[in-house]
Amino acid sequence: MPDFHRVDGSVGGVVDEFVDEFVDGGDLVVRLPGAPSQVARARGVVTDALGRDHPLHDDVVLLTSELATNAVLHTRSGAGGSFTVSVTSSPSAVRVRVEDAGSDGPPCVCRTGAQSTSGRGLPLIEALSHRWGFTRENGSTTVWFELLLAGVAAVAV
Repeated sequence: MPDFHRVDGSVGGVVDEFVDEFVDGGDLVVRLPGAPSQVARARGVVTDALGRDHPLHDDVVLLTSELATNAVLHTRSGAGGSFTVSVTSSPSAVRVRVEDAGSDGPPCVCRTGAQSTSGRGLPLIEALSHRWGFTRENGSTTVWFELLLAGVAAVAV
């Protein structure tokens, strides 16, 4: 039985409509060695998928970097394994998934002290993403997040 966790930031818990927006979007999926140097390559995957001019580029790069770092530092991916970065985009949103080689426990949204040098990645993802979650199945963990493009209303002049 897989472990599953989802944080849904949508109003009223509407989830399925948002997920359907990715049906026609394009995916870029890249498997990377579980080495610290590959976190920069994970950021490059985002740039390759979205382009630097995409309005969500910087936030997606930041959050992807956090997930890739977690995969390397806190899972078996960093012990000679690998991790996979998947970027999916639609006209209104971006979803990133990072699948790693698993660990002994589930990802933790731990609150850390002001002097701590780690433990801020998942709280950052929780704060900046529209929705995020993880699944643990068959020895691997996939952590994902989604960011929405904010619509800008036209103003009459």
